[in-house]
Amino acid sequence: MRGAGKAERAAALRVSDGPTYRDPSLRRSIALFRSFLKEQSDPELFYGTLARDAVDQVERLADVKGSLIVDIGGGSGHFTEEFRRRGGDAYLFEPDTAELHAEGAPPSGAVVADGYLLPLADGSADICFSSNVLEHVDDPTTFLSEMVRVTKPGGLIYVSYTNWLSPWGGHETSPWHYFGAHRARERYARKHGREAKHTLGENLFAVHIGPVLRHVRARDDVEVLSARSRYWPFLAEAIVRVPGIREFATWNLLLILRRCP
Repeated sequence: MRGAGKAERAAALRVSDGPTYRDPSLRRSIALFRSFLKEQSDPELFYGTLARDAVDQVERLADVKGSLIVDIGGGSGHFTEEFRRRGGDAYLFEPDTAELHAEGAPPSGAVVADGYLLPLADGSADICFSSNVLEHVDDPTTFLSEMVRVTKPGGLIYVSYTNWLSPWGGHETSPWHYFGAHRARERYARKHGREAKHTLGENLFAVHIGPVLRHVRARDDVEVLSARSRYWPFLAEAIVRVPGIREFATWNLLLILRRCP
């Protein structure tokens, strides 16, 4: 298994050598969507593409090379590996051991730790990163506060998540979650002959955009550099400014914050 894990991560690094698309742009969005369609059949393609795109976004605002990077909830380590490939001193903190070992051996130095209480001193990281994790925590405010705590003054905080009213908010049960989470799970079980991975209120939560935006904008210890749809090819920031509509149209909220001195 250990050898297989290394081979798979090597494949992910080869994926990361693909083209860099302008962000936002239609070509980038199409490339991400095409890779998303292969999440189950070719997870290395999907997560390798997503990791490269995310680190591209970070590099536009911060120097990755030589930076200490904390990847919170990064699963089997695709994002951590991509940061390391570009010269970052990156470490994975993942609470779910099943996710950590899902594709063989996790990255060296990986830590089993809860994002609510990271085993790090205040102001440890140059970059604090979390991709598609916030919808899986019951207390987003505490999770965000912990990300801020471990980031150095002047450091960068990257957090994205799929909000509940997004067409993908129910994850594998989408878009049937619009008709009720319980009904969506029942439909999934009937269709696939197995239970859905995610259960609302247990490992998936109805996190919305409005409350999260109000929280980060009210904080005096961070500056909001960007609040936008992560995947939209145009008007990515404008969509997030429209209450109500943003809960459906944003799809995935991306927040990039700067820790205030």
